[in-house]
Amino acid sequence: MHHPLAQYTFVDLAREYRAKVLPTKAPRTQRDNEKELAWLLRFFGDPPAPLDGIEPIHIRQYMDWRVVETRKAAAEKNAERKKKGLPEEEIPAQAGHVRANREKALFSHMWNFAREQGKTAATNPCSGVRSYKESGRDTVIEADAMQRVLEHAGGPLRFALLLARHTGQRPADVLKMSESHIAGGFLHVTQGKTAAKLRIELTGALAALIEEIRAYKAQFKTYAMQLLVNEKGQPLTNAMFRTRFDAARDAAGIDKDAFQFRDLRATAATAVDDDAGIRQAQALLGHTTEGMTAEYVRHKVGKRVKPAM
Repeated sequence: MHHPLAQYTFVDLAREYRAKVLPTKAPRTQRDNEKELAWLLRFFGDPPAPLDGIEPIHIRQYMDWRVVETRKAAAEKNAERKKKGLPEEEIPAQAGHVRANREKALFSHMWNFAREQGKTAATNPCSGVRSYKESGRDTVIEADAMQRVLEHAGGPLRFALLLARHTGQRPADVLKMSESHIAGGFLHVTQGKTAAKLRIELTGALAALIEEIRAYKAQFKTYAMQLLVNEKGQPLTNAMFRTRFDAARDAAGIDKDAFQFRDLRATAATAVDDDAGIRQAQALLGHTTEGMTAEYVRHKVGKRVKPAM
């Protein structure tokens, strides 16, 4: 007998998930999930795979395929760099592992949603399929490296790097900081990834930086509400930042993997932990538990210990 759900496909699930689940997530998570979903649809959506026909072996095949695609894209990028006379970038042994793991996690969440909606009664095919081993970044930017990049940075890049260093927020949240977020002596932040709300005191170096940014912006005819602007007074986009940062880092002779914008979040957390303790670091990062922050800091710089007497 023909089962009425037999032809319910992954494409159908993706459509429902986009309509019913994605809107409930934080904006940053929505954007990440959309990118992940696009990859899943390339594999399970062309042609549309019947949901009940997807088995653990297909999840394994997807993850292996995803790694191959990542390495292929990296090789193509290197070929383009070579044509331009630029040095090739090393392709890490773990290239594609993190993305494959995140996409598998999204698939699993989508499958559980489908079960709740009565679209399938089958066991989640992600169950028992091993994820790739990940090694998170453990980079904290030393003052010397930061200073070397700042020496080659114009105003817009300098402000962006220092704002990230003093606030400890994620790159996307730093770039969207606005004059409207400043009130009552605080810089108010709603984190895009977690929706956590913070009030960062405008004191010391951060207060001085905000005043310097405002003085820089005052020279332009149009005063943008966004804190970070380019040399024409226009809001600084991620692409604008990336171009300036890459150029300054190269000019400073610092390898791409040794200094990434996101590393400044760990740098800020470590400084706050050293000066004011783990609870203040937790508050700055917007972590839900002290243990999460402690693990984050230990992973980045190692556990702090005293020497033997």
